[in-house]
Amino acid sequence: MTESTDLRATRAAYDTVAVDYAERLRAELVAKPLDRALLAAFAELVQAGGGGPVADLGCGPGRVTAHLHSVGLTAFGVDLSPAMVAVARRTYPELRFDEGSMTALDLTDDILGGIVAWYSIIHTPPERLPVVFAEFHRVLRPGGHLLLAFQAGDERRHLEQAYGHAISLDVYRRSPELVATLLSQAGLVVHAQLLREPEGPEKTQQAYLLARKPGKS
Repeated sequence: MTESTDLRATRAAYDTVAVDYAERLRAELVAKPLDRALLAAFAELVQAGGGGPVADLGCGPGRVTAHLHSVGLTAFGVDLSPAMVAVARRTYPELRFDEGSMTALDLTDDILGGIVAWYSIIHTPPERLPVVFAEFHRVLRPGGHLLLAFQAGDERRHLEQAYGHAISLDVYRRSPELVATLLSQAGLVVHAQLLREPEGPEKTQQAYLLARKPGKS
């Protein structure tokens, strides 16, 4: 199967910036108590539903995967970028990190107790989001939970520089209402939405959605 242009561009960009990206964002969660609180709430929901493996999709250098592990979840990471996966494996050798795409996950149906996609859908063109969300639905077990984070808005931006490197990468800001509708169309039930104001270098509101695959674990 021919790989899409957006996947090739995303892999190339993150392979290029992997080391500097990891260093710049290594302690990002320390300064974001609301983000940590949302991850803690997600962890509690997964555990209350019977636990099970949790996939951090688009895990990058693994910092969110490690945080999920620290709050008691059996977490592993998946990322499109081999360089990011290599950094994650070096940094957190006790955890599992795999190469893979959110559009075609190498996971069996109904296997996951939870999914975190932490700013992982921001490079996916709008027409491909239904494919990604269908994969999320497929691999979540009944009763499993999903936590999404992304930049709120309604525009495409093209990056030619990031983390001190030349790249070529599109970034999409999303309407939370549209994302919630697409999740619903994929069979996932949204039960919480949050918008927070930008902090530090952020230029737009940040959006968080919690969703659940119907049924009992």
